[in-house]
Amino acid sequence: MGEQTPYLREFIVFLAAAGLVVPFARRFRVNPVLGFLSVGLLVGPHAAGRLAAEAPFLGHILIADTEGVRRLAEFGVVFLLFTIGLELSFQRLWAMRRLVFGLGSAQVLASGLIIGSIAFAFGNSLSASILLGLGLALSSTAIVIQLLAEKFRLSTPAGRAGFGVLLLQDLAVIPILFLVHALGDRSVNTVLLVDLVVTLGQAGLFIVLTLLIGRVLIRPLFGLVGGARSRELFMAAVLLVILGTALLAEVSGLSMALGAFLVGLLFAGTEYRHQINTDIEPFKGLLLALFFVSLGMTLDPAAVWNNAGMVLASAAGLMAIKGAILFLLARAFRLPLAVATESALLLCQGGEFAFVVIATAMPFGLIAADIAQFMLMVVIITMFLTPFVAHAARRLAARIEQASASGGAIPVDSIEGHVIIAGFGRVGRIVARLLDEQRIPYVALDQDPAITAHFRDLGSAVYFGDAANPELLTRLGGDKAAAFVSTLDQPRAAERAVAAAHRAWAHLPIFARARDSAEAARLAAAGASVVIPETIEASLQLGEMLLSRFDVPEETVVQMIEQHRIRGI
Repeated sequence: MGEQTPYLREFIVFLAAAGLVVPFARRFRVNPVLGFLSVGLLVGPHAAGRLAAEAPFLGHILIADTEGVRRLAEFGVVFLLFTIGLELSFQRLWAMRRLVFGLGSAQVLASGLIIGSIAFAFGNSLSASILLGLGLALSSTAIVIQLLAEKFRLSTPAGRAGFGVLLLQDLAVIPILFLVHALGDRSVNTVLLVDLVVTLGQAGLFIVLTLLIGRVLIRPLFGLVGGARSRELFMAAVLLVILGTALLAEVSGLSMALGAFLVGLLFAGTEYRHQINTDIEPFKGLLLALFFVSLGMTLDPAAVWNNAGMVLASAAGLMAIKGAILFLLARAFRLPLAVATESALLLCQGGEFAFVVIATAMPFGLIAADIAQFMLMVVIITMFLTPFVAHAARRLAARIEQASASGGAIPVDSIEGHVIIAGFGRVGRIVARLLDEQRIPYVALDQDPAITAHFRDLGSAVYFGDAANPELLTRLGGDKAAAFVSTLDQPRAAERAVAAAHRAWAHLPIFARARDSAEAARLAAAGASVVIPETIEASLQLGEMLLSRFDVPEETVVQMIEQHRIRGI
């Protein structure tokens, strides 16, 4: 059966392991990423070889050949980058340009230079030092994004800074891989510069064509597919576009993950975004878990044990160097102390693209086999440590934020395109949760010290203060905010907050919650763009569901409810 269905046993073992890891991780509050890495360590070829000798039965259920698992696991990163693009937009990406092209570029160049210099000092050739420096400068997109997404922290200042740096690192893989091939060519001459320009030009042309053609074709194509009202056909079309673009990107000399990211950006501005995100989640989750398992399989515990001192010292050194560089650069880019600290610790590990760079360089003889294996062990150790370091980073950043807040400082200098929430009671927390799920950043104000202390301990961007204070709103980035939301209980306080925000920034969209139509009218007069009266809205929703029971056409119901909603205000 194994010959007729290649890798079937491996996939069965993986699915069984996944079925055990997730419940176990939730029950004992263990990070799932660490759980999957551990599973890979236990069922991988190194464990298989030893256990097969001791217990033949166990040898049959472990994975000795990782090639098929590894190739399939690469699609986990592809789908991860697709969903990241899906949750962005061109406007939000442009708003992050300082973090992506500024901080991200500086981090790759500075880390590559310093790590490469250390590698050269240890006796590596110039070519090997350059490639090791650049490869180890890259962090783990798969692990860091997964950790941030699990805690709904992608929309926080630290999450945005980390994502900006990771996005630039993913883009940097293209020229780094080209450099590998260039250094591997012993006949490198002046033609190399021409080849470099041509290759980068082709890459730029692919990106531009993908975005232009995609903008023209995406909506008509999915309008046709959606008209068939077949979820299976819709899912097939989504997979075709993702994998087809990823394949074209690879043929063009780019990474498949970058092609998937571009498709995600295209879908982000369409009405199909949420349906696609829902449908693609199971594929992304399984393949990403498989990616982590495949990483765990590559680690040989015996080799680590035999070189434990040097491996652990090198791993600690790599994390310290990368963390220190990113911290200093983040402060130079005027990120707050807490954000710089958390971002530096989040991104101090080696990443999955280090495997790609080293594996590509080895056939050219640019990196010796023993050096390559040693550095891969170091990278995997740092990836194993990342969930623990990320947890410590969050706690440390929270303490720094608390100390800053007690001194009157609000560390939100780096945030933009965010939502300011006035009031963090029941309604405010629901709004914040919805924003978190869509990776939209927010900061909240509340005058209850118990509420602010409790939710700041949980990592939420909640501050103590009066939302009607224009100076405080300015320090919260009101001039760079995308919207202002008032969920305050007290009518007078809500009117003052809305009026203050409207006076300071007349262009700012203001959304307000009111108890009844009379309060809604006063908030609208104070400058609110949209007001939702609680009593009227509850009645309208109840009436909408009731009318639907009597087979009133959906279009008629929606039109009636909207008309009453407008008249009710």
